[in-house]
Amino acid sequence: MAVKIRLQRHGSKKRPFYFIVVADGRAPRDGKFIQKIGTYNPLTVPATIQLDRQKALEWLNKGAVPTDTVHNILSYKGVLYLKHLLRGVKLGLFDDATAMTKFQTWYAEHEAKIANTSDSHKKAQAAKKVYVPVVKKVAEVTATVEETTETPAE
Repeated sequence: MAVKIRLQRHGSKKRPFYFIVVADGRAPRDGKFIQKIGTYNPLTVPATIQLDRQKALEWLNKGAVPTDTVHNILSYKGVLYLKHLLRGVKLGLFDDATAMTKFQTWYAEHEAKIANTSDSHKKAQAAKKVYVPVVKKVAEVTATVEETTETPAE
């Protein structure tokens, strides 16, 4: 039985919302699954991802294969990096405490970058909503038209 970690679509038409599930590879996309390990909402900026990191790591260690999109999500949330570090611990390259320190450092930097992206997006959205009165726009347009017509033609 080939086990996959994949997305299961929910939500209405043109408003997707996904569950991240562990399922048999032969099962239909929205059909039977073994375990739900998270959710993914691509409509928010940045996309909202809630994931049980421990369950995802357990299934990856058992041999579950993520689909391309789920692979990107697991990479974004640091599950694949954590798996990489734990593999280094198993090989004896460094100890468990060092691996967790590396992961915590990476995770703090990653969260700061996400917060920065979210803040810049909110500022851009607020800048779009700045109210400019229509009267002022019309006055500016008429002033520029009058300036062009007043220049003497030689």
